[in-house]
Amino acid sequence: MTVALSEVFRELSACYTWKLNEVFSILVGRCEMEKKIYEDSDILIIDKPAGVPVQTASITSKDCISEIKNYLSKKGVKNPYVAVINRLDQPVSGLVLFALNQKAAAKLSDDLQNGRIDKYYHAKVYGEFKEKEGTLTDVLYKDAKQNISMVVKEGDAHFKDGKKAILNYREVSPGELDIKLITGRHHQIRVQLASVGHPILGDLKYGTDESKEETKNKGIDRLQLTSYKLVFRHPTTKRELIIGE
Repeated sequence: MTVALSEVFRELSACYTWKLNEVFSILVGRCEMEKKIYEDSDILIIDKPAGVPVQTASITSKDCISEIKNYLSKKGVKNPYVAVINRLDQPVSGLVLFALNQKAAAKLSDDLQNGRIDKYYHAKVYGEFKEKEGTLTDVLYKDAKQNISMVVKEGDAHFKDGKKAILNYREVSPGELDIKLITGRHHQIRVQLASVGHPILGDLKYGTDESKEETKNKGIDRLQLTSYKLVFRHPTTKRELIIGE
């Protein structure tokens, strides 16, 4: 399916706040994996399905970056440049921002490192929070060999590579959270919520026996974590973009 994006954006040029899939949804790539939410000459944003890797070292597996490069090549772009800005874990669904040139990548990467890109998530978790709104601040240590992260005590000499992890949460209904991610650590949301007794439903890595049982009883077949909104300044125009609900 093909849509003339220039016609869409001409009508919407004065509006930079869009709800996810409210304006349009376009399938990207031959395998129809990713939905394109926004595109211009500097950036592209997709709605990544759960289970699809953003990038993989395997030449036999399709990922978001290879599919976007294929898509751009079909549009006539020679040697397309694609850099992921807010990487999502493979089981996580939702909005992923890509830069389409080195200048945009440098600016957006700097913005991400310095907290100028706001990232919002929805999560369904086991149990209900006593504190319906708050901030979780921990130190996370990544075990690369096991591909897991864990909450550790600050200053522990055994985990000197631990990094501070911060998120804000608000319980919008029992067991459903709206999350603003302040830092971006490995498996951060999953680990921090599990550490306070509320693992995300569908999380087989960090879930408890109780949360896994609830996952099974509710017929949930994937991790209940979605990146639903990004707020940032365009790397070239400097105008604020609010993409998502």
